[in-house]
Amino acid sequence: MIAKRALFIVLVVALLAAFGLSGVAATRAQTPKTLYVYDTSDTNITDWLTNTVIPAFEKANPQYKVELVLARGQGASIDNIVDRIQAALQTNADPQADVLAYNPLSKPELIEAGLWLEIDEKNVPNVKNLRAGAKTSPVNLPYRGSQVLIGYNSEFVAEADVPKTFMDLVEWTKKNPGKFAYNRPDKGGSGGNFVVRAIYEVTGKDPSKFKPGEPDPALLAEYPKAWELLRQIHPNIYENGSYPASNTATLELLANGSINMASVWSDQALQAISKGVLPETIKLTQFTDLPMPGGFAYLAIPKNSTNIEGALAWVNFLLSEEIQISVVKNIGGFPAINWDLLPAELQSEFTSVIAPSVPSWPGGAYGAEMVKGWYENVATNIKRE
Repeated sequence: MIAKRALFIVLVVALLAAFGLSGVAATRAQTPKTLYVYDTSDTNITDWLTNTVIPAFEKANPQYKVELVLARGQGASIDNIVDRIQAALQTNADPQADVLAYNPLSKPELIEAGLWLEIDEKNVPNVKNLRAGAKTSPVNLPYRGSQVLIGYNSEFVAEADVPKTFMDLVEWTKKNPGKFAYNRPDKGGSGGNFVVRAIYEVTGKDPSKFKPGEPDPALLAEYPKAWELLRQIHPNIYENGSYPASNTATLELLANGSINMASVWSDQALQAISKGVLPETIKLTQFTDLPMPGGFAYLAIPKNSTNIEGALAWVNFLLSEEIQISVVKNIGGFPAINWDLLPAELQSEFTSVIAPSVPSWPGGAYGAEMVKGWYENVATNIKRE
């Protein structure tokens, strides 16, 4: 009897142990794998990622847990993270980085070194929905954009008088002295890209001529034509050529009624309108001959990520219709996917600002000469800081 009882106890213990181990195994199998996502954006974007995008992604993909890491501020720059990833590639170590808010084109040598994963329709199906020209490299992926627009106060600007082209705006400014402004090109992109648009105007309205790298001397030689064009409206700019010192300062002039028209960033203006910072009478429009420049926020995936599958799932999710609608509605951005894939009512709301493509600007030496030339030839009344 004692022997039978001992055997029974042994069997029970064995069963309990087996059950316990299987329970542990099941728990481990269900533990989400951490996905390290690095971002450099301002608070409005990181709040959106934290409160909207990540919860939606984790609900749809419970096998992953997103760890959002802010790569901004002292000692936390994105370049430091990239250097760490490169070092990890060389030592075959875990970089603890799966997706970065980063455009690899800023360091072409690392593309050649094979640091980044190529992204296409095969591994990210939603790539097929991207807007024309948005993806500029096999290893980068745009997921939201912004573009410079013309903001105007419809209370004082009749619809028939809204400029349709850059030259229309030049004429409007001459007829309405003091009522148009754009900020200094080195103090904010809404002004900088306005000056770029003037350069495009005098160089054949073909942004594709301007390529990254060493500037074309023939194109630089045409800059004076842009200075001549901008000098025509200089006396008619707000307060006889008083150019605001930031994107925000320009919006403030539009908000308080000091001006009736300005060049503005799409995302800033849309958010300001939705929050009541800009009055409801402020409307946005885009030139119909050649849109003003803008840009996209890009993502990259290190080839040595230990969670490639999760990284691909994340970037594909960001290009989903759900998140692209949120880009427009929640953060005032432009979608990276084609507008016609978004709901009809959303498209109709932005009919006046939808452009088939977003002209880009290579910056670099082209940008340096642009800023220098503007101060020396247009805003000669302002000392460059």
